[in-house]
Amino acid sequence: MTLNAKDTILYSGGAGGAEAEFGAKAEKYGVAEVNFTFEGHQIVRTRGLRVLTKEELQRGDVSMTYVSRLLNRTYSNAPIMRKVLQTIWYQVNNGMEVYVIGSIQEDNTVKGGTGWGAEFAKLCNKPLFVFDQVKNGWFKWSQNQWLPETAPVIGHNHFTGTGTRFLETSGRQAIAELFARSF
Repeated sequence: MTLNAKDTILYSGGAGGAEAEFGAKAEKYGVAEVNFTFEGHQIVRTRGLRVLTKEELQRGDVSMTYVSRLLNRTYSNAPIMRKVLQTIWYQVNNGMEVYVIGSIQEDNTVKGGTGWGAEFAKLCNKPLFVFDQVKNGWFKWSQNQWLPETAPVIGHNHFTGTGTRFLETSGRQAIAELFARSF
C-alpha cells in the first residue's frame, strides 16, 4: 500500500549531504518535514525547522562513553558533538522507521556520527535501512545482522531520513528512488 505523502512526516536534521537530500525529496513529494537543530548549528534546510531548547536537548542526552563503547570508536566530549547526538536522538525517537545513507563497517556499525542514529534505532527495535555508498546497495538490520534489501519502501507515516554529509551520486539516487517507490 502506498502512503499518502500529505499524511507523512520526515524527521531529519537539515544538515548538508544526505539530510538535505532527504528534505529536498520530501518537499518535492509534499511530505512534511521536521528538522531538529540547536541554536548556532549550521544547517542547509530550514523547512519545518525545530530549534531544540537547552532543556529539550538534555532529554536526548546520552553518555559519550557509552556511545563510544557501543560504536567501537571515540567520540569527542565537545559540546557541539553532544548536541549533534542529542538532535539525532530526536530524529530517531520520532520516526517509526529509519533510513540512513552512509557505509556499514566491519563491526556492523555505521560510519561517523550517523552511526549513533543507526545504533539507537537498533536499540529501539525500529526498522532500520542503510544505503551503503561503498557497496552501492540497501541493507536492512534484521536478527542482529545486515541483510541485502533490494528496494525498500517507506511504510510508515512518520519516518527518519539521515546520513553522511559526504553524499555521493549513488546515495542521492538511492534517496530519489526510495521516494519514487514510496509515493
